[in-house]
Amino acid sequence: MSTDLQLWQLVLEASLMVKAVMAILLASSIASWMIIFNKRQVLSRAEKAANVFEERFWSGTDLTHLHSGIASGHRLTSGMERIFDAGFAEFTRMRQQGRMSPSAMVEGCQRAMRIALTRETEELENHLNFLATVGSTSPYVGLFGTVWGIMTSFHQLANVNQATIAMVAPGISEALIATAMGLFAAIPAVIAYNRYSNQVERLEVRYDNFKEEFSSILQRQAHALSQE
Repeated sequence: MSTDLQLWQLVLEASLMVKAVMAILLASSIASWMIIFNKRQVLSRAEKAANVFEERFWSGTDLTHLHSGIASGHRLTSGMERIFDAGFAEFTRMRQQGRMSPSAMVEGCQRAMRIALTRETEELENHLNFLATVGSTSPYVGLFGTVWGIMTSFHQLANVNQATIAMVAPGISEALIATAMGLFAAIPAVIAYNRYSNQVERLEVRYDNFKEEFSSILQRQAHALSQE
């Protein structure tokens, strides 16, 4: 209890610059944890949705029926479902136009799916750059606060005839809190960034593999239509 009170007193007695550094680090840490919890839910839902849709897609259901179910749902699609919806909607539109070669139809579908894949990847990667920035800069921001605090402490000894460690210890202690806060903000951000970047990369690979496999299915259907 006394230790907590002592730390709080050191923070309150810190110089204005060190307090500003601590406030920046505290705000960065809070924002990082909010992103960490939010991104965990987003990626978990994305993986579950991909598993569910792949099971439906490869169960042998009719693609037209599957697309109609998605379109009639009147909801925003995401992940693999968005890629499928974009590709099959483009395939249906081009098929209704008629007089199009199979290669042109497949190329149009692939273009629509690439756009959907890019948008989905951007949404999954949203805010990851903030975690990377916090993880890489927070220790240096904290170090700046520490250097400033120590410099201020020694500057106060300029007019003192006899300096003792007791005179500079409080100032150095409050300055070192800035370094500790920098590490406290940086370590979770770095761990989360590495973990979530890996999850996003694996999801992107799954989406891209599905896009290629679905393109092959559409290519076979396009050739079948051209021979009718």
